[in-house]
Amino acid sequence: MLDMILKGAEALGVPLDEHRAAALVKYYEILIERNTTLNLTRITSPEDAVTKHFLDSLTPLLTGKVRGNVIDVGTGAGFPGLALRAAAPEIRVTLLDSLNKRVKFLREAAAAMDITDGIAFVHARAEEAGHMEEYREKFDTVVSRAVANMRTLSEWCLPFLKIGGSFLALKGPLAQSELIDAEPAIRALGGGDIRIFDTKIPFTELDHKIVIVKKLRHTPTIFARSGGKSTAVPAEKALKRKK
Repeated sequence: MLDMILKGAEALGVPLDEHRAAALVKYYEILIERNTTLNLTRITSPEDAVTKHFLDSLTPLLTGKVRGNVIDVGTGAGFPGLALRAAAPEIRVTLLDSLNKRVKFLREAAAAMDITDGIAFVHARAEEAGHMEEYREKFDTVVSRAVANMRTLSEWCLPFLKIGGSFLALKGPLAQSELIDAEPAIRALGGGDIRIFDTKIPFTELDHKIVIVKKLRHTPTIFARSGGKSTAVPAEKALKRKK
């Protein structure tokens, strides 16, 4: 597994030494150990974990937009945030999830990987944490993978981002259609300069996409909305009603 991680990172174009790759192996070991009781992932084979979890989680580094203070919204079992921190020790990462059992697992995993410095763990819903002073517009980069459609995800993520920062949404083949639907909401939330970054996962036929959104303006204070409102009423319509 260690060799596959090293070769995969090299093929991907992400610098990764043996020490950092070994931390990812530790991550896998504790993930599988805790998976039987916590139901953290359906991807359990070493090969699939390397490609679909670890290498996929490293793809944001290829964009050149992952920097400074990073938050992973809806991190789940820690993808991509914990894997990014293992590969890029220069960044600071906040792992946010709504389930406390997963946050406890993430603390345990980070300790086993010996990368507890530069990581914060937050048990909260994204739409609530995004209104808290200590998190609102405090991050240089926001990442999220497999959490929600682009319209809803943008409302949850953009409130965390500083002006000038980048929101990176890890998506599959439907990224373009999601983006067409979400673009008016993204602009109402203060985002712009939107583009899609294409990437291939080594050892697979998978073509993944990263939607990159730059924060251009402050997010209006009504966002993010709770109680399912972000899916019931589009952000751009909610903003017009507020005005």
